[in-house]
Amino acid sequence: RAHLARPSALRALRPAALPSQSLARSALMSTAASGATPEGEDKPESKLSEEEQKAMELCDSEDIEESCTLPMGVTVPMSLVNKAKLGLCFGVWFFLNIMYNLTNKVCQNAFPMPWTMAAVSLFVGIPYVLFLWATGIRKAPKINPGGWSKLIPIGLFHAAGHASAVIALGAGAVSFAQIVKAGEPVFTCLLAYFVLGQKFSRAVYASLVPIVGGVALASLKELSFTWKAFGGAMMSNLAFASRAIYSKKQMDKPVGENLGAANLYGILTIIAFIATMPFFCLYELPIFAEEWAKVCANQGAPWILKQMFLDGVYFYAYNEVAFYTLSQVAPITHAIGNTLKRVAIIATTIVVFKNPVSNLSIIGSVIAIAGAMLYSIVKARESEKMAAKAA
Repeated sequence: RAHLARPSALRALRPAALPSQSLARSALMSTAASGATPEGEDKPESKLSEEEQKAMELCDSEDIEESCTLPMGVTVPMSLVNKAKLGLCFGVWFFLNIMYNLTNKVCQNAFPMPWTMAAVSLFVGIPYVLFLWATGIRKAPKINPGGWSKLIPIGLFHAAGHASAVIALGAGAVSFAQIVKAGEPVFTCLLAYFVLGQKFSRAVYASLVPIVGGVALASLKELSFTWKAFGGAMMSNLAFASRAIYSKKQMDKPVGENLGAANLYGILTIIAFIATMPFFCLYELPIFAEEWAKVCANQGAPWILKQMFLDGVYFYAYNEVAFYTLSQVAPITHAIGNTLKRVAIIATTIVVFKNPVSNLSIIGSVIAIAGAMLYSIVKARESEKMAAKAA
């Protein structure tokens, strides 16, 4: 017999809108169409027993909670099952993100070719998504006339942000790059004001102060500091913030069909890969054969090919898992999860690569990350208030 569900619990499971810490993700999210009875067909009449009808009348009762029977015969509340699923999704998201950063850094330590790594990490996911579209496992997107004129600039910003982040990872410590990338909200607010004319509350602007101060402190005494790593991370912030602002300005109307988060990310990945290739050809193709011979002599061709393939798998997979996971939680939960993810990456990479870290750098890192989380929480609450007023 089907178990009954508390309506408030069901409502809590509905996907929530993503916060504007990374506004670009709003362009990657779309609502799912609800199913309908085919035209000309009558809905079958429900034949319920008196006992079942009484049970259905209790669906509005706050004392009724949906439950689930596990294979071993144990019945547990459905809310607990959903929490376990979300916990697993967050765990997989964190794991894949950490593995991407570790693998990318390992590859670049042995094969210092950031444009090659950026292109490969983008390319690996393309055959996967094309296979899903070709087989019908996932409905292929259909772009409206004029839709490409909006999608291509977003893809270009995506390419610039990704390539800059890869350059930062190769030029310095992964932990340092992650700390600097925590400053993305600063660029988002500045661009929102100058491009969109959007003003935020004093609380939002106040939350930017610890971000700027923390990044400055962390950079001041960062033992592995390089201007290339710092510049790459800052350029990544600028590119992703630009992608966010452009998405908010241009993606106010649908640009096609079947453009859910996963499909739209697939399209942007294809655009970003195409945009990255000219830079690979310009900067690294002339020296590719020489650098490839070196890494093959030191590590072997099978090793570097495996690492580069895994890097691409981790990159595409963690983004797909992230989109699904973040669509299932409230904005504040997203903000906390994103912050914990960054902390997990920093802590793991410091342990794995044994990067020396000064006390001042640790203090600055904590301040910057806390500021980023505070910004996200304040923005999320303001968005909820605005949505409540509009409703």
